[in-house]
Amino acid sequence: MNSELDPTLELTSTIVNAALDRKGDNIVVIKVSEVSYLADYFIIITGYSHVQVRAISQAIAQKVEQERQIYPLGVEGQNESSWILMDYGDVIVHILKPEERDFYNLEAFWGHAERIDISSLLNQN
Repeated sequence: MNSELDPTLELTSTIVNAALDRKGDNIVVIKVSEVSYLADYFIIITGYSHVQVRAISQAIAQKVEQERQIYPLGVEGQNESSWILMDYGDVIVHILKPEERDFYNLEAFWGHAERIDISSLLNQN
């Protein structure tokens, strides 16, 4: 997958790498552009505490701003920090604690969409 030709995939790569820097776990990237008008990609990340969920979202915001000069259109859930949603337009990031991730099961809801192998997105920045 050549993200150099796709700025949205480059943004996705930056987000995935920032999440990994803060030990985000079980990262799933779903290409939803063929099945939804909401975004091109959803990124789902597990954080194991309120502090880690918040740290992952802060690391993503900082790295995306520094490397891509892009700011989120909106961020929801920062006060509760059990599910933070970051809307970058073409990329929507969900950072959830395990209980919320299991309960809402976003992967199953978007199961008909293509999953992207995140190994193709690692450290391309």
